[in-house]
Amino acid sequence: MPVQNNKKIRLQQKLERSILHGLSCEWDAALWNLEKEHRGLMKKPLLSLKDMKNKLGYWSGDKRVICLNRNFVLTRPWDDICDVFFHEIAHQFSEEVLGAHNETAHGKTFQKACFLLRANPKASGYYQPLHDQIAEKNATHEDKMMLRIKKLLALAESSNQYEAEAAMAKAYALIKKYHIDRLSIVKQRNYVSIFLGNPALKHFREACHLAALLTDFYFVEGIWTSAYVVEKEKMGRVLEISGTVQNVRIADYVHDYICNYIDISWDHYNKKKGLNRYRKTDYAIGIIEGFRAKLESQTFASNSTNANHSLVKIEDPLLRKYFEYKYPHTTHRYRNVSSQDENVLNAGVKAGRDLIISKGISKKSNRQGLLIGH
Repeated sequence: MPVQNNKKIRLQQKLERSILHGLSCEWDAALWNLEKEHRGLMKKPLLSLKDMKNKLGYWSGDKRVICLNRNFVLTRPWDDICDVFFHEIAHQFSEEVLGAHNETAHGKTFQKACFLLRANPKASGYYQPLHDQIAEKNATHEDKMMLRIKKLLALAESSNQYEAEAAMAKAYALIKKYHIDRLSIVKQRNYVSIFLGNPALKHFREACHLAALLTDFYFVEGIWTSAYVVEKEKMGRVLEISGTVQNVRIADYVHDYICNYIDISWDHYNKKKGLNRYRKTDYAIGIIEGFRAKLESQTFASNSTNANHSLVKIEDPLLRKYFEYKYPHTTHRYRNVSSQDENVLNAGVKAGRDLIISKGISKKSNRQGLLIGH
């Protein structure tokens, strides 16, 4: 037993060292949101983890240290950790660069620092982490429309194909109507941003197709942003989506549902074929594009009976403004397709046309706390 305990302690120590290295990398990355003159005035602080009961983290100007709650860091996804970490970087910036010495901790100068760093001024104390805000089980209020959408997704589990298809189509129509109504009624909208999936050094092509599907049909904005990959101890990339809590919650669910559907469907399709991982990409892209065609046909059918809804993507100007503020430096990348198996792709398209988004995921999402994932 002592040997096992020692091994566990060594593994946690190794993980903590990797996390601290990752925070150092994220500190460097955060500064690129600042003007060059401000960036040059920032000096990297000491970084540490500590057992704390009532704090997620703190900045100590006297010791020049940013300290994060050990249990929080070891049990939360990386974007939850960065949300708190950037808040503490803003405390450092407001004190050491903007000269906030005689103000309250979250005063005007700190608010300015958060604005410049794209940091969350609320991410401290008893703040509810990002993924807890998005989790359906933690929703504090859901209006009648969202409850109707949930009921329809439950009906989409029906073994009757026609009933399931009809329920999913109606659920998507309500999601679209919900979004349009909020654009016209709610003038002050709050937006959140979360990672979908885990940061990685490499993402297969289907991840880009799925990102495009979500941004085209589920009223969120998406971007591939840099993020630390703990197990590789290097900076990689991850898909980050932004939108209202309701729309991000739906897009997050659809993302996980489709990823799980791809895994299960591929395992069944490839059971006796022995195809490699690149063929799974062909199959996955087929599923996503088959499902896209299905959504397009459902949207067209809905538009034929409702002149107020068009096939043109419904833009949210406030979300676009938020997105452009949060990501001031963006570039476009294009990937060439070297080869693909058309037979596998077409099999995926067929499976995608059979895909029905319903309530309930048969396999758990792969997003986990760092200690569990490691």
